[in-house]
Amino acid sequence: MTQSFKALVANENGEINIADRTFADLPSGEVTIRVHYSGVNFKDGLASLNPKSKVSDKYPHVPGIDLAGEVVDSKDDQFRVGDLVIVTSYELGVGHDGGFSEYACVPAKWVVALPKGLTTREAMIIGTAGFTAALSIHRLEQRGLTQDEEPILVTGATGGVGSMAVSMLSKRGYSVTASTGKKSEHPYLKNLGAHSIIDREEVTPEKIRPLQRQRWAAAIDPTGGKPLASILSATKQGGAVAVSGLTAGVEIPTTVMPFILRGVDLLGIDSGYCPMPLRQKVWDRTATDLKPDHLDDIATEIGFEELPNALSEILQGNVRGRYLLKL
Repeated sequence: MTQSFKALVANENGEINIADRTFADLPSGEVTIRVHYSGVNFKDGLASLNPKSKVSDKYPHVPGIDLAGEVVDSKDDQFRVGDLVIVTSYELGVGHDGGFSEYACVPAKWVVALPKGLTTREAMIIGTAGFTAALSIHRLEQRGLTQDEEPILVTGATGGVGSMAVSMLSKRGYSVTASTGKKSEHPYLKNLGAHSIIDREEVTPEKIRPLQRQRWAAAIDPTGGKPLASILSATKQGGAVAVSGLTAGVEIPTTVMPFILRGVDLLGIDSGYCPMPLRQKVWDRTATDLKPDHLDDIATEIGFEELPNALSEILQGNVRGRYLLKL
C-alpha cells in the first residue's frame, strides 16, 4: 500500500483543505478500505463548512458520511482482503473520519457487503440519500402501501433523497407527484419517472388548516418543518408520510387531527442507526427492485479539487441529484 494518501480535512474554524495523510493518521477500526467513491451530502456540508451546526463533535476531522471501496486489511472474519463493501451513517464523517479520503478505517459492525448487481460507483450514486429513499419506501410498503394507491408525493424532488425516491417509486410502478421550486428541472424529473410535477408553494399554502382536501396516498418528505405539516393535513384516510430530513425546519406546526380523524401515520426514517439486518436487506433491494434506472442522470462526478465548491453548493440548495466524489 502507498505510504501516504490524500484526504479532505475540515477544521473548527470552517476551513477545509486537501492534505497528505499516512496510515498512522487513520482512526481505530477492524476494517481498512481503499475508498473508490464517496457521496456528497447536506450533512457533509454542515460538518465541513459550518462547525456551529454541531454535526461533528471533533476537529480536525475528515468528513464524508458514506463510502464504497475495497478491503485492504481486515481483523474481522466477516471481511477479507479484496471484498467490495459499503459504509454509510453511524459516526462516519462526523465523530469518526469518513469517506473524503483515499483510505478509511472503520469498525466492522458498520460495514455492509456490496450487493450483487451493484458496482461501488453505483452504490455511491445511491449513497446515503438513496438508502434513505429506499428505506422510506420499504417502511411505507411494510405498512401496506401498494401501487394501486395514488398519488405518492415526493418533496424536495431534485435533491438527493428526492431524486432517488422519484426514480425508485417510478420503477416500482407507483404514480409519483414530484414537488420542486425549480421550474427548469421539470424535464429532469419527468425523465426520472415523475407522473406530475407541482410547485413547492402548492404543497405549503400560506394558511395550513388542520385538515385539508385529501390529496396524497403517501408521501416521502426529506424537508420537515411547515411543508410536513401541510402534507400531513392533506394525506388521505389511512395514509402515511415518511420523513427523513429537516431542511425546512425542525418544528412541525400541526395538530392531532390528521392522526385521530384520518388515521394518518408519520414514519420517522432513521438511516443513521438502522439495524444491520434491515440495513443489509434495504441495500440488497437497491440492487434489485429498487435500483434506479437513471443513476448516471442523477450523478455529477467530481474530484478532490471540485469538492470544496460542491460542499458550498449543497448547503445553498443548488445541487440537482447527487455529487459523486471519485477517489
